[in-house]
Amino acid sequence: MSHTPFACTSPSDEKEMLECVGANSFDDLFNQIPADFQVESFNVPSGLSEMEMMQHIRKLARKNSCDLTNFCGAGFYDHFIPAAVDSLTSRGEFFTAYTPYQPEAAQGTLQSAYEYQTAIARLTGMDVANASLYDGGTALFEGLMMALRITRRNRILVDEGVSPIYRTMLRSYTKNLNIEYQEIPISGNGIADREAFSAALNNEVGAVLIQNPNFFGCIDDLTDLIEQTRAAKAISVLSAYPVSLGLIKTPGEMGADIVTGEGQSLGLPLSFGGPYLGFMATRKKLVRNMPGRIVGATTDAKGRRGYVLTLQAREQHIRREKAASNICTNSQLCALRVIVYLSLLGKHGFADVARQCMDRAGYAWTRLKAIPSVEPLFDRPFFNEFALKLPKDASEVVSDLIEEGIAAGFPAGRYYEGMENILLFAFTEKRTKKEIDILAAKLEAVL
Repeated sequence: MSHTPFACTSPSDEKEMLECVGANSFDDLFNQIPADFQVESFNVPSGLSEMEMMQHIRKLARKNSCDLTNFCGAGFYDHFIPAAVDSLTSRGEFFTAYTPYQPEAAQGTLQSAYEYQTAIARLTGMDVANASLYDGGTALFEGLMMALRITRRNRILVDEGVSPIYRTMLRSYTKNLNIEYQEIPISGNGIADREAFSAALNNEVGAVLIQNPNFFGCIDDLTDLIEQTRAAKAISVLSAYPVSLGLIKTPGEMGADIVTGEGQSLGLPLSFGGPYLGFMATRKKLVRNMPGRIVGATTDAKGRRGYVLTLQAREQHIRREKAASNICTNSQLCALRVIVYLSLLGKHGFADVARQCMDRAGYAWTRLKAIPSVEPLFDRPFFNEFALKLPKDASEVVSDLIEEGIAAGFPAGRYYEGMENILLFAFTEKRTKKEIDILAAKLEAVL
């Protein structure tokens, strides 16, 4: 085994280090490894200067498909992030400890979490929110477990319009638990099947899991289904796309008990699956069963406003295995990005972003369904996402359009049997009419 001396150490440095550990040479460090398992060479290249290293890294990065025009969605969206989000959240004072158990030393962190909670509660139309969870899928799982703690039942109904990614996560996380799943297929018009839910709801059901807009982008007023759920003394858990709440009826207005969702679209960049952020909100009377940190506002002995972790009787350091908040970690920086993003946009700016997304999708709907042999999977109201039926395999179409510089969408056949020709398209405020026209032309060409 050959060894090239490190540029940062001199021969005398290496000799001193080897003597300290009782070795005569660098190769002696590997004597305990059988010869058959030793590598012939480490093949470590010579060191580079900072400039050369950055040039090399950028060259490698260009091999990734980073410059594609993105029409993918399925729960994660290519939204514009104002530069101020990066600028403000990269300040040194915001890189904090993960849980502020000492409020007197963490008022800034606690205040930002409190403001985040306030924004999520207002956005969802609910009474109270926690200080965030890992991501949308784990937040839905935590909502499910919260519901079962309240009802003390073990049967759940899951609408097939709930993200299949989330449903896969739910089955994985609960595999060793005594939970009975029943998935309810979506109706022929693309929304939750009321008749099927009515037939399945009984006094054994603890939770009903639904999503709006659902995985196929269809918007649904779930008020009636939520009322049925409450009549059966079960808990409704609704997964929501937060940007859509700038325009459509909120979960709170529908009467939902628990609301969860993926917060990536609120100021977090697409990044190979994370770090992202799961939000959760609920009605006040259920808050003691909510997992995660909850920050409250109070006053100190001198009457000054301050922030603390509240409802700590639920915490693992007090109630041990009976705690409701063992899952309380996420990088506080993610929640901070969300509240900075929402504060920069403001109420009217946020609604305008939502309106632009819907407008772009409406224009694309008209352009794409005009292509011969292309037809909509469901002819229903949508927010910024819809599914089209193509005359050929959707995965092949995606591969063909990648070569044209377009990430065309998400092939539904990856998760739904019999939907190999279905392609799910998403549109955000970043997509222009020109880009949509190019997508339509390229799609028609590859078909």
